[in-house]
Amino acid sequence: MATARYGSDVAVDALHALGVRYLALNPGASFRGLHDSLVNYGGNRPQVLEVPHEKVAVGIAHGYAKAGGEPMGVVTHDLVGLLQASMGVFYAYVDRVPMLVLGGAGPMDQAKRRPWIDWVHTANLQNTSVRDFTKWDDHPYSAEAIPESFARAWRVATMQPQGPVYLALDAAIQEEPLDGRVIAVPAGDACPSGLGPDPAALDQLAATLVEAERPMMITGYPGRDRRAWSQLVELAELLAIGVVDTNLRCNFPNRHPLNLTGAQALQDADVILLVDVKDIGQHTELLRKETRGQRLSLGEGVKLLDLGFGDLGLPAWTAHFGSWYQPAQQVIADTAVALPLLLERCRALEAAQPERREARARRHEELAALHERTRASWRRRAEAAWDGSPVSVPRLVAEVGAALEGHDWVLTAGTGNEWALRLWDFDRPERHLGRSLGTATQIGISLGAALAHRGSGRLVVDLQPDGDLMYDVGALWVASRHRIPMLAVMVNNRSYQNDWAHQVRMARLRGNPVERASIGLLLDDPAPDFAGLARSLGWHAEGPISDPERIGPAVAAAAKVVAERGQPALVDVVCQAEVG
Repeated sequence: MATARYGSDVAVDALHALGVRYLALNPGASFRGLHDSLVNYGGNRPQVLEVPHEKVAVGIAHGYAKAGGEPMGVVTHDLVGLLQASMGVFYAYVDRVPMLVLGGAGPMDQAKRRPWIDWVHTANLQNTSVRDFTKWDDHPYSAEAIPESFARAWRVATMQPQGPVYLALDAAIQEEPLDGRVIAVPAGDACPSGLGPDPAALDQLAATLVEAERPMMITGYPGRDRRAWSQLVELAELLAIGVVDTNLRCNFPNRHPLNLTGAQALQDADVILLVDVKDIGQHTELLRKETRGQRLSLGEGVKLLDLGFGDLGLPAWTAHFGSWYQPAQQVIADTAVALPLLLERCRALEAAQPERREARARRHEELAALHERTRASWRRRAEAAWDGSPVSVPRLVAEVGAALEGHDWVLTAGTGNEWALRLWDFDRPERHLGRSLGTATQIGISLGAALAHRGSGRLVVDLQPDGDLMYDVGALWVASRHRIPMLAVMVNNRSYQNDWAHQVRMARLRGNPVERASIGLLLDDPAPDFAGLARSLGWHAEGPISDPERIGPAVAAAAKVVAERGQPALVDVVCQAEVG
């Protein structure tokens, strides 16, 4: 074992100080020094996770942070590896997920570059390729600069609102002998406290909310702090507030009688409280996704209240902050800090209004009745094509839910076109990571969630779209290679369903044949054999299944394999495409 120390050893010391448990990577020569230090000097601590694509590596870090509550690391091969990873980094930024992304670089000293490869893979500076969608980036130019760079990066990534950071590690500095130099590494950096609200502004917000007769609440990201779950329930019950959950995080129990998600309940409100909502559009019922340029759709005289980060950290490059709106009152704060303070104020104000309790009880009953009518309509829709083959998505989701009874389950990202949110019981905040993101993200995020829950006794379930997996089939190997137990059930409609629905809409608007809308959108002829692919990569697999009666037994058998053997398992179910 080598006794000399190198620049990359300092990076490993910094990772140890920060408590990083895992580093996902696809190997590359630009970080060969760091790789050697991780394996030998660091004793494979953090543990190296070998991943066949950098974007999948970032996805694993994404899912791990959302499920486990702490960041992990990713290493990318100089410029080209970073470009492969960039889409995953972008989605982590949009989804407010912390991670430490490291990359080999250069050498920036041209005299130290190897012929051809060190030149063609070097940029000046490669950080700029992700600078517009990371919270911070750095490129330390000496071994002595590495500890402070890592400590600052970790602090920036973990302070709210969270997000990914990127550090480029010069290849020559990684491989440079320290020659006896002693480089101190600071102790692990504690996450700074959250951003507190202006007390006077919060007083005003509480007063307006308590005075409302028909209050509603829209929840965005507060569930990133799991304490928000019980706080939001108490606030809703105290003031008879109906809740529309965007499901960007698991914020509110879906079967609670005040959960009115999908009920079109906002138009009757006199006050609407936005709780850590970043984009007021698609998932809030205040804008229609299908209509371009439509402005906010609010009832006359409604007051819009906003509690959250507002325009804090507003990016200049990406427009993921959504449509403009003007709240009547806005309190800038971390909801992890502000929600308990708001609840305390509302309790005191409500206690001074005993005469309002009867009216609030009636409001509660009205909202509960609307909640039940909405759930009944979902059950009727689910039963409409119950015996169809290929299988309807509601039938698939219902059968999977029934097969999970007796398991302590966690759903990763996809919800089967939201049918899991309608038919399953999300009774705890850890049941779900929050809604899925763009195509080519879900399998990586699901692997990260399963890694975070490995050894917990929980059954991690991925309702996996076929189009998403086709981008990253090699990701299945990661679960087998690193003994990550998870259950994937394919929602396999053999198409890019979302885009098919868009083409159907365009055809109808323009008077074109709807029958031609599927051209360029089918994953068929040949149909991928996902069960065969999974088996070839070390998974237990069943399917393809098109008979709905076979789903329950197949999922139950696969879940048993995951729970008892710790082996990943996949059930391929051929579904109907819902394209309108």
